[in-house]
Amino acid sequence: MRNKISLIGAGNVGASCALWLAQANIADLVLVDIPQAETMPVGKALDLLQAGPIVGYDAHVSGTANGSYDGTENSDIVIITGGLPRKPGMSREDLVGANQQVITNVIDQALPRSPNAIFIIVTNPLDTMAYLALKMTKLPRNRVIGQAGILDSARMRAFVALETGVSVENIHCYVLGGHGDEMVPLTRHSNIAGIPLKDYIPADKLEAIVNRTRKGGGEIVNLLK
Repeated sequence: MRNKISLIGAGNVGASCALWLAQANIADLVLVDIPQAETMPVGKALDLLQAGPIVGYDAHVSGTANGSYDGTENSDIVIITGGLPRKPGMSREDLVGANQQVITNVIDQALPRSPNAIFIIVTNPLDTMAYLALKMTKLPRNRVIGQAGILDSARMRAFVALETGVSVENIHCYVLGGHGDEMVPLTRHSNIAGIPLKDYIPADKLEAIVNRTRKGGGEIVNLLK
């Protein structure tokens, strides 16, 4: 039996995630969205399925209509991307009230159908929603995972590459802390092919990279308005 991954939320993030997973060819995929989305997840899934022969993946991609979770049963992984997105001027914490209800509803529907799944949380504010999911599911902490750390570190690597012209393959950056403006980019432990960033990048430009990393999500939100 093939592995199964269910993606709850078939908007920009969920659909992009589904494409990357399909290309990795590691599992069959099921897309779910809110009832108001009607048949949208079915259409996006069908589009991805038909791209398989061209791109070269064999993952079976399906979607559900009208918010149904039928078809997600026995998922190995449940990825939650759904929720109200940030708008320009909003912080992640401004979304707590609205997206708390989203996480609650998803857990109520998904967990009984996939009690052995690993839950990956993408919904903002990430740390708060991951903690809520952990408490609601009562699962071991290694089965409720937030994706923020790798995203923040990747953003820093991308900004260092833009500044230096060095391939990201040779750039190693580490960001700790919460997924927000108080995250901690570890410049002392980050490097380019083993050379510390402070020995490669002028201090003022390195500080600009740190600040841009902290505000990376907000920069994208403002550009998408």
